[in-house]
Amino acid sequence: MSEQKTKYDIIVIGAGPAGYTAGIYSSRARRDTLLISGILPGGQLMNTTDVENYPGFDEGIMGPDLMIIMRKQAEKMGTKIIDDEVVSVDFKSKLLKVSTASSTFEANSVIVCTGANPRKIGLDGEQAFAGKGVSYCATCDGAFFKNQELIVVGGGDSAMEEATFLTKFASTVHIVHRRDEFRASKIMQERALSNEKIKVHFNCTVEDIQGDQKFQKVILKNVKNDEMITLEAGGLFVAIGHEPNSKILEGRVELDENGYVVLKNNTETSIPGVFCAGDVHDHRYRQAVTAAGFGCMAAIDADKYLAEQK
Repeated sequence: MSEQKTKYDIIVIGAGPAGYTAGIYSSRARRDTLLISGILPGGQLMNTTDVENYPGFDEGIMGPDLMIIMRKQAEKMGTKIIDDEVVSVDFKSKLLKVSTASSTFEANSVIVCTGANPRKIGLDGEQAFAGKGVSYCATCDGAFFKNQELIVVGGGDSAMEEATFLTKFASTVHIVHRRDEFRASKIMQERALSNEKIKVHFNCTVEDIQGDQKFQKVILKNVKNDEMITLEAGGLFVAIGHEPNSKILEGRVELDENGYVVLKNNTETSIPGVFCAGDVHDHRYRQAVTAAGFGCMAAIDADKYLAEQK
């Protein structure tokens, strides 16, 4: 049995749209490329049903199917894919090291595509109905709920933005917030509160998320008087923030106060040769197509970096 290869030109960490696209472009540039997929190969799209806004699929495509196609394309281009989780990185020397629990790999360049995860309410029904009426992305899923009542949970700018966007499709949008005022910026609050389709439920926490084959209603608790309220709707949008998957990067590359990777020059991080793509740095767009675009950019930047090292 041959020994496992450990030295590559480029190592891609993560296997969502950003990671697979980085693999496609790196391999097509004739760079010896390893992609380590992480604990959820395919990223957040593996938990998504219909994707209607990815170019090239006029009938839409299931999220997992899109990721399978991207994976096959990366492999066809020559990317070596390992389904494992990166537990540590060492960027102290010019030869960059990436380690799983069982192996350490080396490369002259690394592209970080570890993504981000939406913060969860933490209820059983949330997990049970994810992709079945419970969503974390209004831009992705709002159009599926035309002329229905919808619920948005949250009180920050993202919640206001999601709720306002959803009024394009919904008959009514209910914003549920646990405090007596929003923490969103004044302009975002004014925009939401002036919309006649939006109704606000202050001082309410979500106690239960219920449904049958799909989401149907939430049980709210008024924290001021303990009143229990049942709110029926076609969809529930959780907008309480995201958490970038950047723990392995702490102390290795520069992160902002929220844990997102800071980019210095195009897609390059604070460490020369280490590049980044997708939601681990992008806290604005969070779309599959933008993640793929950043994956392309990072691969081109990495290829240029390697060419300049000769």
